[in-house]
Amino acid sequence: MPFEDDLGQALRQTGDGFSADQQALLDGGERRGRRRLARRRVAAVAGGALTLALVATVGAYSGGLLGGSGSGATVAAGGSGNGKDPGVPERGGSGAVTPEMLVATLKGLLPAGTLTDTRARGSKDQAPYVSGVFDDGKGRSQVSVVLTRIDPSGQMFRQMTECPSTTQVPHDGCTEETLPGGARLMLFRGYVYPDRRSDTKDWRATLATRDGYLIDANEHNAPAEKDSGITRADPPLTMAQMKALVTSDRWHAALEDLPAALIEPPVQTPAGGNVQGRLKSLLPQGLKVVEKGDDGPDYTFLVLDDGKGRSLVQINVQPNMGDVAKDLFGSGEVTTLPDGTKVKAEKKVGEKGGQGVVWWSVDTLRPNGLRVVVSAFNSATQHTEATRDTPALTMEQLKAIATSDTWK
Repeated sequence: MPFEDDLGQALRQTGDGFSADQQALLDGGERRGRRRLARRRVAAVAGGALTLALVATVGAYSGGLLGGSGSGATVAAGGSGNGKDPGVPERGGSGAVTPEMLVATLKGLLPAGTLTDTRARGSKDQAPYVSGVFDDGKGRSQVSVVLTRIDPSGQMFRQMTECPSTTQVPHDGCTEETLPGGARLMLFRGYVYPDRRSDTKDWRATLATRDGYLIDANEHNAPAEKDSGITRADPPLTMAQMKALVTSDRWHAALEDLPAALIEPPVQTPAGGNVQGRLKSLLPQGLKVVEKGDDGPDYTFLVLDDGKGRSLVQINVQPNMGDVAKDLFGSGEVTTLPDGTKVKAEKKVGEKGGQGVVWWSVDTLRPNGLRVVVSAFNSATQHTEATRDTPALTMEQLKAIATSDTWK
């Protein structure tokens, strides 16, 4: 599949986060919460090329971290800039760095081998990129680099270089570090489809500098991201080589030709403030928190253990959701409490491939538009085998958490 077509497909997938995906809304609020993280990333770094689906996210996003493959989204700041969106400013540069120059740069930074099927976009566009099929004699592999500018004081600086929890995004390894000068680097070894770990591998290096540069490189063990023809066990570049690729100053000419990123708007903290702390305070006695994490200010998860097996619990606390009330509560068994809060409780089979996993959830919407949806699973993750017969929280306990006055 041509690189531009792949980007277009990834953009369409990420576009689900910009509208009310009714089936996703009905199937659970956690995914909407994760899409909000992708929307924040897109809003903060806006534009027309998408390389990270985080991505987990890293993507989530999709189902993972940072990538059009199912991990997260990276685009150039300020909108599409294609002249088709009224009111959106052009965010490209002067074009001083041409596509041919970016191809030459990538070739010069790769180890011995050949680079063919190259595609590139220069600094005249919002998010310059270069992609090609690299062959070191041990199998063909797609390698690509996307460049853009970000607000170095915004959420993107952290989000794009923060390793995802394996509870949310299955992967084989991830490291993050702060380099001299304050730049942040993430090295990630994952998969195009994180819940199908026999498929194409997706290894990436993402660098965010204090100058507002974002350089994201990724490679696969196949000549295309979604190509079923895997050609080698691992992608060709080691993590050390990927680090060298993104930290090279040879990308700076293209980045310096781009205007500085737009300042990110402040992230709105949902009613109730610290979601994770408040969720912990509502847990019944006897439950030990063995893992925890969050994905923005309105989503958090805990892995609980009561001595009978681990159980994932996750929650979204989302203000201003009254406009999707019909999508959320227009079907199924819905009850209305005396204060006007709508409550929908469901038991269903898990959707991430874990054998024997069940998914219990209670979704609530208050008259002021505050949505609280809590889910529990009978496994430590949605993509691994069940560890117990039922989740650690009962439906009544989930309802008590979702309808608690804490969230007011």
